Amino acid sequence: MFAPFGLFLLLAFVAAYYIFRVEYRRKEAEGLIHAFFGPARLVHPLCWGLLGFVAGAKIVYWWLHRNLYIGTPQDFIYSARGNWVAGLVAGLVVWLIARRQSPRTGTEPMHPYQLMDYLLLYCGLFGFAGAILFAELDALASGSPFFSFNGLNYYGGLIAGALTYLYINKRYGIRAAIAADIGSPGIMLAYAVGRMGCHIAGDGDWGIINVQPKPGWVPQWLWASRYPHNSVHQGIYIPGCTGSHCTMLPTPVYPTPLYEAIICFCLFLLLWKLRRTIKKPGILFAYFAMLNGAERFCIEFIRINPRYQIGFWKLSQAQVLALGWILTGLIVLLLSKRKPAFQN
Repeated sequence: MFAPFGLFLLLAFVAAYYIFRVEYRRKEAEGLIHAFFGPARLVHPLCWGLLGFVAGAKIVYWWLHRNLYIGTPQDFIYSARGNWVAGLVAGLVVWLIARRQSPRTGTEPMHPYQLMDYLLLYCGLFGFAGAILFAELDALASGSPFFSFNGLNYYGGLIAGALTYLYINKRYGIRAAIAADIGSPGIMLAYAVGRMGCHIAGDGDWGIINVQPKPGWVPQWLWASRYPHNSVHQGIYIPGCTGSHCTMLPTPVYPTPLYEAIICFCLFLLLWKLRRTIKKPGILFAYFAMLNGAERFCIEFIRINPRYQIGFWKLSQAQVLALGWILTGLIVLLLSKRKPAFQN
């Protein structure tokens, strides 16, 4: 199930990339952001070449060994295994393409949407690091070793990636409130697509056991799942299975990644509708923060994440961060009422 997980991760980046570009162009057409003069190369081709090397080495190795068990997707990605010849070839090709795509002299004006390659690289790298760090911190609550891989944490990636995104935009004269509005619909859509990948791959982000009687009007796939052929090899053996993913959960659980994918896609459509009617900078981001936080806070009650004792409450790390996200949105709304337009 490595391929579906990787495919949906790629689709999440593609979806966000497209939505961000559309919003950058729209904001520039409205006169809220403007062209600027930047360096000849925002991202050095060597950086892209290095990413091409890693991607080529991993993808080709996986393809050549796709009929064998090579560990969970997370274990494989962070291992030293790879086809290094393929990596060198892919890295060289990507480096040459990146070099040809960035011949600017530095004297030509750039449009804000042309920042996207730069943002994709650095927000992706720092967001990935943040997702790993927050997952490690969350794992401490369950007694796991700090330096063992414990998956990825959405809020860790969101916070680290968002701070990187705002910093880069500020460097090129784009106010934080406007940049946050630009990014809100794209992030919501990317999260929905990514969660669908989690559901199809069965990467362990499912919910608690669900043995409640199913209402007649709810289809079984929406009510509970045993995640057959899951990518983390949890559960019991599937009789007659001969592939490398031959386990399923012994009891059905709530398919929470599917719930999140559906909910967040609907929230994306709502934000996409509101983006043209909301004129004051920062308000769209405030709605995103509150909606995203509320969705995650509620879904955590039927997920399997470890809990922290906070006063009379037992909350997961995600719920604590979700409350902070809701509070952030409320603060932005309050500030917007005190000023003609929310400032940096």
